[in-house]
Amino acid sequence: MRRTIAVLIALLAAVLASMVAPAASAAPYCGIRWGSLPERAAATETAPLVDVRAGRHTCFDRLVLDVAGDADGYSVRYVSAVRMDGSGQLVPLRGGAYLEVVAIAPAHDSAGRPTYRPADPRELVAVSGWRTFRQVAWAGSFEGQTTIGLGVRARLPFRAFTLDGPGAGSRLVIDVAHRW
Repeated sequence: MRRTIAVLIALLAAVLASMVAPAASAAPYCGIRWGSLPERAAATETAPLVDVRAGRHTCFDRLVLDVAGDADGYSVRYVSAVRMDGSGQLVPLRGGAYLEVVAIAPAHDSAGRPTYRPADPRELVAVSGWRTFRQVAWAGSFEGQTTIGLGVRARLPFRAFTLDGPGAGSRLVIDVAHRW
């Protein structure tokens, strides 16, 4: 009888322990451990912006700002509205959330000649039908920095970083996850 009671107590203890033990958290989506807080890097060098492009990947959409030289300063953050550099005018964007991408890279050279002139400031990159991106729009280049508005489906995890190349250039890369 004592043995039966001991077995029952052990089983009851195991059941109770499994009920109060923390549930195992689900693995992060595609191993992504990014967040949605602002990301920035202080500029140590600057060079002119020459192109804006984007790509689709399995787990995220990617925005790339190409710079003609070493440039490493940026600020990327979710905002309630993106505004034009200089004037403060609203930049209309599609999407449920908006990322303000500021590159410490002017869109002109030292002589004031444009190095990047968007064909359509409202649609820098065609992202219609993409999983996360909804719109990439020009917000201006003023006082040594360029601002891009990135409309996304929702406030999703993102990361921002710079890469060297191609050639003597560099790139500001912004990845936005497809989901949490």
